[in-house]
Amino acid sequence: MHDRDLVDGIRQRHIPALARAISLVENGRDGYEALLSALHPMVGKAHRIGITGPPGGGKSTLIEGLVQGYRAQDVKVAVVAVDPTSPFTGGALLGDRIRMESVTLDPGVYIRSMASRGGRGGLATTTREVCDVLDAFGFNRIIIETVGVGQSELAIAASADTTVLVLVPESGDGVQVLKAGVMEIADLYVVNKADRPGAEQLCQEVEIMLGFRKGNAYRHIAPHHGRNDSTTERGKERSPQADRRTAVPPYRRGGAEAEGEQWSPPVLTTSATTGEGVHALLAAIHAHFDHLETSGRLETLRRERLARHTREVVDRTLSNLVWQEREGEAILAAGLDDVVSGLVSPYKLAHDIVADLQEDSSV
Repeated sequence: MHDRDLVDGIRQRHIPALARAISLVENGRDGYEALLSALHPMVGKAHRIGITGPPGGGKSTLIEGLVQGYRAQDVKVAVVAVDPTSPFTGGALLGDRIRMESVTLDPGVYIRSMASRGGRGGLATTTREVCDVLDAFGFNRIIIETVGVGQSELAIAASADTTVLVLVPESGDGVQVLKAGVMEIADLYVVNKADRPGAEQLCQEVEIMLGFRKGNAYRHIAPHHGRNDSTTERGKERSPQADRRTAVPPYRRGGAEAEGEQWSPPVLTTSATTGEGVHALLAAIHAHFDHLETSGRLETLRRERLARHTREVVDRTLSNLVWQEREGEAILAAGLDDVVSGLVSPYKLAHDIVADLQEDSSV
């Protein structure tokens, strides 16, 4: 199928064309950049939602619940699940179609597993471009599930409009979780498997950490003595955990995102296996996207994302030019013995490898 046929097939919402286009992009085959260029005018309508967190947190089950919630609203959903790479085939080691079997036959749902293939930050290097294809196809929501590598899953924030960090009570030392760099990039925090011991304590630890960022360490924590803010007007107590499941995260509408209008990340609890808390999470995701739109932050985020993407394409193009189209590998092989023996430094050899490119730029 030619690139023009693929573009026409995507315009007409043909699933076989979508599958071929994604394979073309994911594997970097000839013509994939031309295809993405043709699709670019059709990109930019979908809300991209990143789901990240340590392995074993129940991300796939939670995503299945989100997909079911969106389909109940007649919203078309695509899921890109980045899995570890098989050492034997180079493909995705785990198949999320198996873990999300209740939604795989829904014509309004498309699930694609991708191998990380050494990509850093929990994503494959072409994840964002695959999402562009799905966006052009017309999916309203694109959910990106990272590979689950823990503290290094920072790339998701650069690929998603809304980033959800999923934690579980048994994920280990809560202090270590809070130290993780991934804590800095989330827009929503979810403690999944909230029916297990330690869930409430983990919620409080996350809320305290968020409070420290704002300079108000205990802004979400109910007092241990005296008046309990979780008590209702009728005198009946309501648990903080129940409040988290139903609370709509606070934010202010307005133009520029001034300090008083910044998003205040909520800490929610869910039990993905029973569906408890999923509707509150859907509402919070919608509220965050609404905030991005009304504050003007969405346009800024997407502009920054396109700038990063362009830089990545330049880096990739130059790398291919040096190693595939020029004599980079041959120069490396010829000079490596001198580097090993100490006669030449790696920096001198690298300069020799790119010297012809520098000569071209000076012409």
